[in-house]
Amino acid sequence: MSSQSDFSKRFAVSGLSFERGSGGLTKLHVHTKTVTGELYLQGAHVTAWQPTGHHPVLWMSGSSNYEKGKPIRGGVPICFPWFGPNASDSSAPAHGLARIAEWELAHANVTDDGGIGLQLQTTIAPFQLEFTVRFGQQLLMTLSTSLSPQHHCEERFEDALHTYFSVGNVRDISIQGLETSGYVDKMDNAQIKTPSGLPIEFSAETDRVYFDTEGTCLLNDKQRHRTITVAKTGSKSTVIWNPWIGKSIRMPDFGDNEWPEMVCIETANVGKNAIVLSPGQSHSTKASISVQQIT
Repeated sequence: MSSQSDFSKRFAVSGLSFERGSGGLTKLHVHTKTVTGELYLQGAHVTAWQPTGHHPVLWMSGSSNYEKGKPIRGGVPICFPWFGPNASDSSAPAHGLARIAEWELAHANVTDDGGIGLQLQTTIAPFQLEFTVRFGQQLLMTLSTSLSPQHHCEERFEDALHTYFSVGNVRDISIQGLETSGYVDKMDNAQIKTPSGLPIEFSAETDRVYFDTEGTCLLNDKQRHRTITVAKTGSKSTVIWNPWIGKSIRMPDFGDNEWPEMVCIETANVGKNAIVLSPGQSHSTKASISVQQIT
């Protein structure tokens, strides 16, 4: 494995440094006049994004594992090629292999707005994956999946940019943008629910997959006096999740009292919205995140 000094020589980009992160895992640290951020090469996992003048936008658990082959809790895990438990192998890791794979940094650059752009890649057979992330006043993420022209058949996959957002208190937030979308309610035996016509608010454990929606979500945070916008393309599912009290206690890598501080809005293609590629085809799932203070 390359050392931090090797990376620094290969990618001499102002505002980008390579560090020994938690658990000895290699971390890329972004620090410019406009933004700070972090990404771990394990999982191509974004663990921080903070535009200058704003509070941190992403949430990380203080109980997260930082171990080779174990997923990191918080930030933006990449779920691929399945979402949740594997349908045919209960021993397979939840949410797939991409979030525990070692990714290779292929390119880094300073962006026009004074941020940092990164391009990473890995292979999860039979797929080739490329993840591009741009740290700036916006956080722009694109997961591109391709299938070799030489592959002999079409292949199905699910994907998600499983983004954890930091909030003042989940009881005092609302999410707009999914009022006209139906959803699978995992807290009610995966029943399919009709559109509510109302913004989403939280008073108990929430785990919903909104389907057939490409809409933008607005996360309104009363305590932080800010709105986080999550726009997307190439994604027809949006997952909304907060574990509340009971599930937080049951998860060893999630602090028992951390649940009020976070909510997930996940840019995804899961279930009925899974992607099928023929040989030679590719697909890109894109998320664009921005934050605005409200006076």
